[in-house]
Amino acid sequence: MTKIKILDEATIQKIAAGEIIERPSSIIKELVENSLDANSSSITVEITNGGKKYIRVTDNGDGFTENDLKIAFKRHSTSKLDNFEDLYRIMSFGFRGEALASISSVSKVEVLTKTDNNLSGLQAFVEDGNVIKLRPVGCPKGTTMIVRDLFYNLPVRENFLKSDTVEGNHVSDNIYKLALGNHGVSFKYIRDNKVIFKTSKNNDLKSNIYTLLGKDFSDNLISIDYKSSDFNIHGYISNNTFYRGNRSHQYLYINNRYINNNFISNLIENKYKSIIPINRFPVFVVFIDINPLLIDVNIHPTKQEVKFINQKEIYNTLDSTIDNVLNKVLSIPKISLKKDEGSQEEDNLPLLYEETLFEKDFSETSKDENNIKVYSNSSKEEFEVNIKDYNLEYLDEFTNKDYSKELAYTLNNSKIIGVLFSTFILLENIEMDKIFIIDQHAAHERVIYEKYKEEYKSEKVVIQNLLTPEIVELSNSEVESVIENIDLINGLGFIVEQFGSNSIIIRGVPLLFGRPQVKSLFMDLIDIINLNINSSYEIKLDKIIKMACTKAIKSGDNMDNIEIHSLIKQLSETKIPYTCPHGRPTIIEISRKDIEKEFKRIM
Repeated sequence: MTKIKILDEATIQKIAAGEIIERPSSIIKELVENSLDANSSSITVEITNGGKKYIRVTDNGDGFTENDLKIAFKRHSTSKLDNFEDLYRIMSFGFRGEALASISSVSKVEVLTKTDNNLSGLQAFVEDGNVIKLRPVGCPKGTTMIVRDLFYNLPVRENFLKSDTVEGNHVSDNIYKLALGNHGVSFKYIRDNKVIFKTSKNNDLKSNIYTLLGKDFSDNLISIDYKSSDFNIHGYISNNTFYRGNRSHQYLYINNRYINNNFISNLIENKYKSIIPINRFPVFVVFIDINPLLIDVNIHPTKQEVKFINQKEIYNTLDSTIDNVLNKVLSIPKISLKKDEGSQEEDNLPLLYEETLFEKDFSETSKDENNIKVYSNSSKEEFEVNIKDYNLEYLDEFTNKDYSKELAYTLNNSKIIGVLFSTFILLENIEMDKIFIIDQHAAHERVIYEKYKEEYKSEKVVIQNLLTPEIVELSNSEVESVIENIDLINGLGFIVEQFGSNSIIIRGVPLLFGRPQVKSLFMDLIDIINLNINSSYEIKLDKIIKMACTKAIKSGDNMDNIEIHSLIKQLSETKIPYTCPHGRPTIIEISRKDIEKEFKRIM
């Protein structure tokens, strides 16, 4: 008896469907792309229960004839290809003929459709790729696809679906991307009987961005435009004052198809490396219109990856185009500092020290062991760093449990001799023959971080009500994230309410942070919540608090001696006074001997 057998057609179809249909948002993407391929100028998408129970996509496109409708749900039936060579001339969104067959094999489908040439339309009910009922019906030109009960016949797959909110957010993400990439088409999106957005087919790209992503987003964009015989690059990138806490607002389109391309995304991000804060990301909406003979879109089941034949030319062109644009709007001084031979470039330094690095008992470390583990915020990986390379001699202090008392004694016996650049406090300690330099920004950040963290843990965050509430425009999925995480947000000291479909009103904020940074701080909070809610990682409150402190504390403020003394006292009383929450030093020291060596007073 042979071990190898041919699977039955139903099993084959469901396996194939699993590659195309992962969740409700997959269905939305396929149906809307079919509507676009059908020359629609108006598309309406409606969902309930995150799309798990009901999806409706209506367009005013070409519609189906009766003969087309009877075979449209069969595998590999398509109007986009005639032969193999057509794969290299693809300009349509769909072409494999798998989407409708896959959808009908895992859900119940109803179709209403009418062509321009027919007086009446057709209503069809489809299951497992077969039209089980077909009848004439009155309806406008175009097609309406209604999908019910996703994975009703695959209960195991159904159990893997997330909550209505999470699945709805995935749908929203797809609809925003599709609407943003096709500004010549009117889109209307309805979620649980609520109109989320409506765009106009008469919008240009900038107007579409304004409608979908808000005024702040639109106002902080810079236009890019490049044309050649084989491809055009156009769209918008952000200036150096507008950025987000994750990559969720980076939109790249090839021939109006949203795609993922890490190389292009990284190329753009690298242009902002020295002009926006660390661990922040630029936003962009970039279109590449290219001869289809120069790309391969048939390399991924969902067609979200594209292979370029002339990728080096495209990358070089995009690189120089962004350089030219940014150089015109920015005036960033370029300073070259000499480095010791063998020293590491700044980019290779650790970005974020784990809190546990400074809380661990270093007395257990052998004297010959110079390596410690450091956590990179960009790569999310631990790697070893040699302590000597980073001049962290003060780590020895951590072998003494009373190191904060020692610090307090040292600082209290030092004389304030001035402040450099309204940022660095200079202290002279005659007894130790040393100068101490305190970064007032980092020091204050450490103080307020530990205070805020303690308030949060003890549920005693002091809230100040805003005399003038702040309205923040968000995407629908971001609003849903706020609502779902309202207890967490309240616990962090924010009083917020939904204000319309795509806005949140902030009525109260943590007293520690003050008024000026309310909006940007809250946007960062939403970014990090949204990043985690759509991933397998749980929200890390510590990171939220660290981020909040970074945004809350001002650098460069003038301080009088009373305020300086107060800051030094508060710093010495913290649990970890030597670094800010992000691992940057709060204090450095310079010995008298080192200064004398530099002046050649001693050799």
